[in-house]
Amino acid sequence: MGDLIQQVESLQLLNHFLLTLFLLVPMILVARTVVAGTRYSPILIIVIFGLAMGFVLETSGLAEPGLGQFPVIDLISRTTNIALIVTFFVGGQEIRRIFGNKEGKTKDLLVPSEEEAVLGTKRTQLVLIVRSVFILLGIEAVVRLITGQGGALSNYYPILAYLGLVGAVILIDSKATITQKPLYIRKGVLEIIVIIGISLVAFHLAEFIGEYIALPSIFFAMVIATVLGMLLYSYVFGPTIKALLFAGIPVVLAGTFLVGGSRISEVFSMEGANAVLGYGFFGQVFWMFGGMALLMFFANTASVRNLAPGMAGALSHTGLTGACTAGDLGTKAADRAPMLVNIPFAMHIFVFSILAVSADQEKLFMWPSVVMMLLGFVLLVLGLRNLRSAKGNATDRFEIKSLLQFGFGWQLIAIFGGMILLSINPMSVEFSAMAKASAISHFGLFAAIQNGMFGAEAAGLITFTFSMTFLVHPFVFFMFGRAMENNEEMPKLPVYILAVIGLVGILASVLFL
Repeated sequence: MGDLIQQVESLQLLNHFLLTLFLLVPMILVARTVVAGTRYSPILIIVIFGLAMGFVLETSGLAEPGLGQFPVIDLISRTTNIALIVTFFVGGQEIRRIFGNKEGKTKDLLVPSEEEAVLGTKRTQLVLIVRSVFILLGIEAVVRLITGQGGALSNYYPILAYLGLVGAVILIDSKATITQKPLYIRKGVLEIIVIIGISLVAFHLAEFIGEYIALPSIFFAMVIATVLGMLLYSYVFGPTIKALLFAGIPVVLAGTFLVGGSRISEVFSMEGANAVLGYGFFGQVFWMFGGMALLMFFANTASVRNLAPGMAGALSHTGLTGACTAGDLGTKAADRAPMLVNIPFAMHIFVFSILAVSADQEKLFMWPSVVMMLLGFVLLVLGLRNLRSAKGNATDRFEIKSLLQFGFGWQLIAIFGGMILLSINPMSVEFSAMAKASAISHFGLFAAIQNGMFGAEAAGLITFTFSMTFLVHPFVFFMFGRAMENNEEMPKLPVYILAVIGLVGILASVLFL
């Protein structure tokens, strides 16, 4: 009887694996179909589709809040670190090339197929999307198996690892032109091994350092991947990096939105949820459009090549980072985003240190927060001034340097200024951290809370609050879509209006909710 039960459970795992594929991949394909022929990002649709689907699964009785009945989807939603390791690696390459005056990478090994498999998605792109699901599941299962992490699927990590890694290796578009197929496949295997290695080293470093300072594993993964990218600046991507760059973040977001959507009914009935969601919604508007308004008014730039990667880095913004790296916002934004995300992320050693002490004290560690906010203001002014004077500079380097200064400054103001503002409200520091992570779609803070930095309750709720505030993103991506269709120039008046609405909204949510 025991053998029979085990066989039935194994069959259920296979069903969950296939169901995850059939839920996530069509969601991304539908999103790409809806925006086909426009300059809008498909993440615009993934937000709405994912939250609605999660809500329907819960209200129809098919699942409980958190999608415990769909453990593979929940596992996908926890693979943020894997998708970001690739972004950090590419960012390290760009840092070395631009600031080290190094030549770009050599000729690509893959020429993608131009055949359209689904409206808005070419055949090679479809393969990249499906392969991303396999890669994320396979690597996450291997890391959890080696590190001994538990979970609903802990008994099935070996089979998940096998299915994921085998699919990741063999899924290559047969109609794409590959100049050196054996080398290309070997690169894919090597990239998987390296990502697993970085994840394991980052996990153990976080465990070791955790006795002194609560830095999450994503911080160490960023440092290692960035340094590796700087050393291997001429490395030509294999199939693993290509897949995760193109579809890694969209797949993770699709899983996150499904899980978050399933918690809509639950969280709205919780005490303190209104203040968290209110600040999160209006914070999304203010910190995004407020930052763009500063760039437009003081730095005199409305170009997407500056606004998109600049704000992605300034807020460590998950959705905008994914749109940039996928190429939805132009080649310049795609090239700049990994680097502009990486370097401001380095100062998270201060962010996580101060927030870790705040979590222990159960209140905001005030004086270092004020110091960091003031430092952010200085860097912000410096960046805006330099970017304004970069108008006549023909090279990218000066413009990028100015955007990095702006990114450092605005992120310090957004995080610590926001936390200081939230301290006025009687909500707990755990809820303040959730509100802050949700208000700027901050992938680092999201991953840290999800991994338990602020306790089990915050770890369970962050997926919902983070997902719900993504409902503001249709405005964000609509505006960027309009800009792309307007010769890549962002219209100024709507940005100024949204910035003012966001400011009024966050003040009202803190003072009255």
